[in-house]
Amino acid sequence: MVTSRWITGLGIAVLAGAVAACGTTAPAGDTTPTSDPDPTTVTGTPTTSLAPPPEPTAPAGGLPQVLSGTRQVTIVRAEAFESGLSITDDGRLAEVDGDEGRQLFVAVPLQGRLFLIESYQGTGGGPGAGDPVCWRVHNPGDGGSLSVEGAACDAGDPRQRFAIVAADTGTDDTFMISNRSAYLRTSARSGLILEEQGDGSPTPDGFRFTDNGPAPTR
Repeated sequence: MVTSRWITGLGIAVLAGAVAACGTTAPAGDTTPTSDPDPTTVTGTPTTSLAPPPEPTAPAGGLPQVLSGTRQVTIVRAEAFESGLSITDDGRLAEVDGDEGRQLFVAVPLQGRLFLIESYQGTGGGPGAGDPVCWRVHNPGDGGSLSVEGAACDAGDPRQRFAIVAADTGTDDTFMISNRSAYLRTSARSGLILEEQGDGSPTPDGFRFTDNGPAPTR
């Protein structure tokens, strides 16, 4: 009969639909989303480690490294052969041939071309830099020449604020050192003295600053 064939066809269609639905349904308990990206895929912009910036060849302000406050130096009068500057055991700045006293110096910038000059123990003074003493102008008060002595560091003391400017020698490691217009030079009678420039005054000495590595940390 027509009615029985229609019912039979309807049953087959329903069964086929059920089978198709079963074929597209995930098994029970499977919670893996079908639309998630591959977990091994890296998204976004990849990052790379940056190389450290190169060390500057001169510190800010145009000062040479030996005047940057980050380097320790030895100081030798340009006309001297071997003698170097030292704050000796008696506390005076002098030229010495040996390892005595404090022969390592750090020029610490203050303002413009003014510096605090720290002094550390010499190469023969044993391990460790120790605490520094600083250059300070000494006036004997008897009409004698000004000299330089070692003292506790005080950046606010005008007697410790030294001007260091390039000497007219054609080299970049030689400087003239002064304090309030009195220039450091050698005297045959008194050794290293500070003397104001005037008519007929000897030309101030130039001093070579030789880099001896990083300044001590305190």
